[in-house]
Amino acid sequence: MNDTKTQPALPDRFSANPRSPHHVAEIFEHDIGIRLNGKERFDVEEYCISEGWVKVSAFKALDRRGHPLMITKKGTVEAFYR
Repeated sequence: MNDTKTQPALPDRFSANPRSPHHVAEIFEHDIGIRLNGKERFDVEEYCISEGWVKVSAFKALDRRGHPLMITKKGTVEAFYR
């Protein structure tokens, strides 16, 4: 299959939450991956490559508004298209 549609450049900071100002809907049309310290992560909600952190949800814990609590993990972040 030949995909003639070009992939948009991956942003330095990205969020999966549509209410975030760092959310880019065009990115979800493609399958992307995130590596933290060389290990691929599948639970990343938000990342920043230049600052070197990712945010993952804290299991089933919710804040007072019903949104999942986030844990920040630091290291070398790489974003790529699969």
